[in-house]
Amino acid sequence: MNALTDHPESHRVVVVGGGFGGIQVVKHLRHSPVTVTLVDCRNFHLFQPLTYQVATGALSPGDVTYPLRSLFGSDANVRVALAEVTGFDLEARKVLLESDRRHETPKELEYDTLVVAAGSSYSYFGHDEWREVAGEVKSLESALEVRSRILSALERAELASERADRDAETTFVVVGGGPTGVEIAGQIGELTRDMLKRYFKRIYADEARIVLVETADRILTAFPESLSAKATKELEKIGVTVKVRTTVVDIDRDGVTLQSPDGSSERLQARTVIWAAGVRASGLATKLGELAHIDVDRDGRLTVEPDLTLPGHPEVIALGDMVNVRSANGGMQSLPGLAPVAIQQGAYAARLIRHQLDGRPTEPFRYFDKGNLATVGRGSAVAEIGFVRLSGLPAWVIWLVVHIFYLIGYQNRLVVILRWSISFFSSGRAQGSRIIMRS
Repeated sequence: MNALTDHPESHRVVVVGGGFGGIQVVKHLRHSPVTVTLVDCRNFHLFQPLTYQVATGALSPGDVTYPLRSLFGSDANVRVALAEVTGFDLEARKVLLESDRRHETPKELEYDTLVVAAGSSYSYFGHDEWREVAGEVKSLESALEVRSRILSALERAELASERADRDAETTFVVVGGGPTGVEIAGQIGELTRDMLKRYFKRIYADEARIVLVETADRILTAFPESLSAKATKELEKIGVTVKVRTTVVDIDRDGVTLQSPDGSSERLQARTVIWAAGVRASGLATKLGELAHIDVDRDGRLTVEPDLTLPGHPEVIALGDMVNVRSANGGMQSLPGLAPVAIQQGAYAARLIRHQLDGRPTEPFRYFDKGNLATVGRGSAVAEIGFVRLSGLPAWVIWLVVHIFYLIGYQNRLVVILRWSISFFSSGRAQGSRIIMRS
């Protein structure tokens, strides 16, 4: 009998994805009369909102990750499968797997209820060739790669004999003025300011140039204009140049070409480019759409029913960044691609499964918006909570508390609080977080 499905008398729930949504599903079902199998190609949960701090040396990888088996090891009805999901058989109710050859993992998993929370990746808007030269921080691996690129650029600048080479190495371009782009740009500004004056002899903090590029007419468009303006001012204080109404038209290993609304172009010589603009749903959304004969939108998102189920397949639930949710009146719900949405949808999906087993109805999913937060730099952030709008230190304290609350693991919480406290009071960074890793 298959070790992962050895309780045939139990309702079998397979959850694809160990992100925020998938974790919530499992957490809320671990005391229910079901057998849950959590499938992920990584053996850890990643606290994605803080990967940019790994990329800029503020935190170490272990601070923002937590092993899935440690998270659910004491739950008798929860199993973890380290495998890549390659597809589905909706008629036979099976998940198709491509497993790590070093582990004896089955090639398929049977389910009674399937939950797909596979997330998203960055979209390069049809220019996949840019992916090689423009790093991103969506995954832990990519965040570590960006960290190595940033630190390597500073090391090369220290050795550069020509001013032009030094300028290119100390110029950092961040594409995308959403929360992630703003947070990365602010962190790079602080990183260069802190490190160059302390540890480098031939390059100086005022030589570093950080450029944040946004196609809209302001950064942080999900926030009120007043908070966007304050965030822009705070970024400028730490040396970030904000370019709005500007489009990236080309990226190569030596720099970026920008285009203004009037059609004029500008070439920035920059050896480090970081991409934080736009996302595309996991390819599993497209696979589900094809099997259920449902179109996906231009960003690859699948449209699901108001209760998050796949049209025509009430036994399949999809949630998070990979879906659009239909409203009860037939329209579409406007949901941001944020962790709180996935968290609430995961809890709702678990409740839906329990209600289905009990034969009880469930109200359509409704997202409770608790507000928006974005940090700009050390001791500075912007926050919109209901009708309350905050900036500066008060907003940063709220941002800190919220992120610590959602971070998984008491040890991680303590370590992150300690690291942030050291950074705040001493302008220092963890020594081990500034290691350059070669692939």
